Amino acid sequence: MANIPVRILEIVEDEEQLLAVLSSQFDPGQIKVITARDGEEGLALALREHPDFILLDLLMPKMDGLTMLKNLRADAWGKTVPVIILTVSKEAANVATALQLGAFEYVVKSDHSLEEIVNRVKEKILAQKE
Repeated sequence: MANIPVRILEIVEDEEQLLAVLSSQFDPGQIKVITARDGEEGLALALREHPDFILLDLLMPKMDGLTMLKNLRADAWGKTVPVIILTVSKEAANVATALQLGAFEYVVKSDHSLEEIVNRVKEKILAQKE
């Protein structure tokens, strides 16, 4: 897979254990993972590092995921970065708002195994050619 450039995935998740497990699931030769533990840190990191993809939790301290996504979309670069929402929230209002703000996909944690989530994210990232 030497032809595929290394893609950068930012994971914004306040659950330390899940963040560590998710981060460890990606081959650093294909996907470089950067992490943040709240929306405020995640937004600053995203605007500085310009990751290829963002995996974003909604329920977090300091700044929730929807607020982060809204602020991200207000930035010229942030308008187009693909964001996958990974959350426990099944609330229709959250789903609708995330999709209105241009979320690439909305994934409910309890509906999928960790392996399914990681494989979905890998497929999306590695399918993005440039």
